[in-house]
Amino acid sequence: MKLFFAFFVLPLLINGSLWVNNLEQAEQKARTEHKLIILNFSGSDWCGPCIRMHKEIFESEDFLKYTNDHLVMVNADFPRMKKNQLPKDQQKLNDVLAEKYNSEGSFPCTLLLDSKGKVIYTWKGFYSKGAESFTAEVKQLVENNRSM
Repeated sequence: MKLFFAFFVLPLLINGSLWVNNLEQAEQKARTEHKLIILNFSGSDWCGPCIRMHKEIFESEDFLKYTNDHLVMVNADFPRMKKNQLPKDQQKLNDVLAEKYNSEGSFPCTLLLDSKGKVIYTWKGFYSKGAESFTAEVKQLVENNRSM
């Protein structure tokens, strides 16, 4: 199983193809593939809890195994360092997402959405119970909302 992770899942993670950065595209993919959407607001170069959330939860083997078949992952990043600034069109998309889904400016903030963008569940802050617990919680929410 570790070889599967090393050769098939890890390259996807490194290439960034598990994450998309356009909610409209994610919604289309979610409808087509009958999946739900994880929308994560992060500050990749300044927010310690955001960095930990990605490393400890989203990059965990347990979560990655589940993600591919059940979720479309969207990252709305808000870097602060000049060298990490996003293209203007991407920043505009992220700003619109923040206005709609994270008007309080919580970081990290993770939402589970249906394929129409309706919020099913929200996690604010770093999820401190660990990757297995987070994955189990997501699985349960996906099961409860399977008909969407």
